[in-house]
Amino acid sequence: MIEHNFKKKYGQNFIKDQSIINKIVGNIDIDKDTLVIEIGPGAGALTSELVKEAGQVIAYEIDKDLKDILSEKFNNVDNLKIIYEDFLTRSVEKDLEEYNYSKIYVVANIPYYITTPIIKKIIDTKTNISKVAIMIQKEVGERFTAQPRTRDYGSITVYLNYYFNIKKLFTVSKNSFIPKPNVDSVVVLFTRKEKNTNVKNEDLLLKIIRDSFQYKRKNLRNNLKSYDLSKIADVLDKYNLNLNARAEELPLEIFIDISNHL
Repeated sequence: MIEHNFKKKYGQNFIKDQSIINKIVGNIDIDKDTLVIEIGPGAGALTSELVKEAGQVIAYEIDKDLKDILSEKFNNVDNLKIIYEDFLTRSVEKDLEEYNYSKIYVVANIPYYITTPIIKKIIDTKTNISKVAIMIQKEVGERFTAQPRTRDYGSITVYLNYYFNIKKLFTVSKNSFIPKPNVDSVVVLFTRKEKNTNVKNEDLLLKIIRDSFQYKRKNLRNNLKSYDLSKIADVLDKYNLNLNARAEELPLEIFIDISNHL
């Protein structure tokens, strides 16, 4: 049993099931040329496997009260650096300057309320992070991997699919954690896409995606009324759709087509 004062404000639920840890590491193709960034190592259960497989591991832990547990556990490990700061406020680019690597992966078990900010930071970070494996609340994972015309499909789904191929790997029972959370989790793998050279204006595309889903029950005519609706209608007509359609009916490719014609 881990002797630690678990903090609700950090959403701390530490993984205790070794078979789940092995499945995570086994699904992401880590080798000695890989630098792994781990966000929220907790008591170091997943970290223990990462340092065996990866060339280098940088772990970001916001809870300084875990320092004694982690220092004792990894006292003789020379390919691990633990930074006791918030990943969201840290300059990852600066931290990586001293390392040589051919691939960067991010691995994390994170609470749902900071999932989107963390992924956005990974997208904005000027590094070649190619894979992200995260364990998140099942409901959030379903939103990220949703298909058009389903209840969970929203602007965050389209936004993330612009940058990544997203795959749900497996579900993790709430019984696999200490303390036990209220819901099950899911492990999701994000694989970075090559930059889409067909997109004329990325900022405009992302704004259209946000605006299209602004009011989920409203159609595109209402949500996009500040744009040239006749041009949008011309694009939709190619896909047998019209301005009465809702954003949830449109895959990423149609949003790209609309933005390119405005």
